[in-house]
Amino acid sequence: MPRTMSVSDSILIRMAPSAVYRELSDPTAMGRWSPENRGARVLGEHRGAHVGMVFEGRNKRGSFRWTTKCTVTAADPGERFAFRVHAIGARRPLLPGAIALWEYRFESVDGFTRVTETWTDNRRSWPDFVANAFDRVATRGHTFAEFQRRNIRTTLERLKAVLEADGAEDVRVEGDPGVGGA
Repeated sequence: MPRTMSVSDSILIRMAPSAVYRELSDPTAMGRWSPENRGARVLGEHRGAHVGMVFEGRNKRGSFRWTTKCTVTAADPGERFAFRVHAIGARRPLLPGAIALWEYRFESVDGFTRVTETWTDNRRSWPDFVANAFDRVATRGHTFAEFQRRNIRTTLERLKAVLEADGAEDVRVEGDPGVGGA
């Protein structure tokens, strides 16, 4: 069976696109809402998100922990933030290889921001049967696409809850249209 190579979902947040971007483009804060990420360490000078910024993400799933090396590929304030994951390891990301691309898009919608999170499987050189077998072991029975679809939904719901509860001055309360799916 061919793999699903990309999944995405969206949510509406009562906050300006620039404010949501500011939060999501800081990889050290991702652990606040991600079900697996536990934060990150930016390598080099931390001066805000920029194309080429490199960071190491700390992750945990059950008792399994790993670190990834990531490079920012898009940093357009209020519009788009993306990074590619290109190395992985238990304590240090020593094993290089194309792993995944994560992207966040921000769109103003009637005083809200539609945040769309997309995961793309960059393991293009893996045969489907090998990737599917690995995925089912790593995710306890699922493909990464199925697994990431649930992680994205959880991340977006937590992001909405945290940002709207923080009550930043960028929040606009004009009636909550709720959660949207993509």
